[in-house]
Amino acid sequence: MKIDFVSDVACPWCAVGLYSLQQALDRVAGDIDVDLHFQPFELNPAMAPDGEDAATHLSRKYGLSAAQLSHNRQTLVERGAAVGFEFGTRSRVWNTFDAHRLLHWAGLIGAQLELKRALLVAYHTHDQNPGAHEVLLRVVSDLGLDVEAAREVLATDRYADEVRARQAHYRQMGIDAVPSVIIDDRHLLQGGQPPDVYEQALRQIAAEN
Repeated sequence: MKIDFVSDVACPWCAVGLYSLQQALDRVAGDIDVDLHFQPFELNPAMAPDGEDAATHLSRKYGLSAAQLSHNRQTLVERGAAVGFEFGTRSRVWNTFDAHRLLHWAGLIGAQLELKRALLVAYHTHDQNPGAHEVLLRVVSDLGLDVEAAREVLATDRYADEVRARQAHYRQMGIDAVPSVIIDDRHLLQGGQPPDVYEQALRQIAAEN
């Protein structure tokens, strides 16, 4: 079973969705073989390199009041804790294109899941800029991956065309919100679902196949 997890490092619900999906995958391990891939999606492709204050950005983009932002934040914290993800303070919103280029590289060397999780923690738990090269390279180093190879990717425009092509592909498929979990190229689950929802869907699709 092939799973494409379409998401952005900047998306908090993508952290919830990934950790939730992984719990579901643990439950079906031994019953269903899964090939998991991460696909790029930028929530804020026009974001400047210096980012923007998170509260200002979210308020303007979604028309939310301070009270609504606080309520949504608490919901995220609770949903994250339920699946083992810790949300810290997120002070700014950043451009994530280079993070997606590095994730593409990680996919070629079989380390995409590890890098994705580490980048989500760096941003959503520790409030580090996932577009900053020093942050990206430190995460690569902490994971024991090839820092010089990653540095070369970031110093050039390598994989930029591939990332843009993948983003265009999923937008053409009608994906306009993340996380989007696409199973075997034809079944779609959207939003940060609870583990039970993912597990039920995986088992049902496996049975149909």
